[in-house]
Amino acid sequence: MTFAVVHHFPGGTRESYEASIAAVHPAEGLPAGQIFHAAGPSADGWTIIAMHESQQSWETFRDGILMPRMQAGIEGGFPTPPVETVFDVATRLP
Repeated sequence: MTFAVVHHFPGGTRESYEASIAAVHPAEGLPAGQIFHAAGPSADGWTIIAMHESQQSWETFRDGILMPRMQAGIEGGFPTPPVETVFDVATRLP
């Protein structure tokens, strides 16, 4: 089942997003298992929406790439962890 993750970074900026995404996504696009990515400014920061093939796909990316790189520190990246919302996708339209 498709699995969605919404990350909101209060105080986040385009610059912190670009530094962070460069550190965690491959240069050719999305990481393995990720099927959708959208990001943009929101009321008080920056919001990212990612959809993965499954919850397992998300957890593999989170535990193997995202968290280790964020914990090591990303120069110019988001200074704080996100507010996270996750859900199983019931409907996905093209």
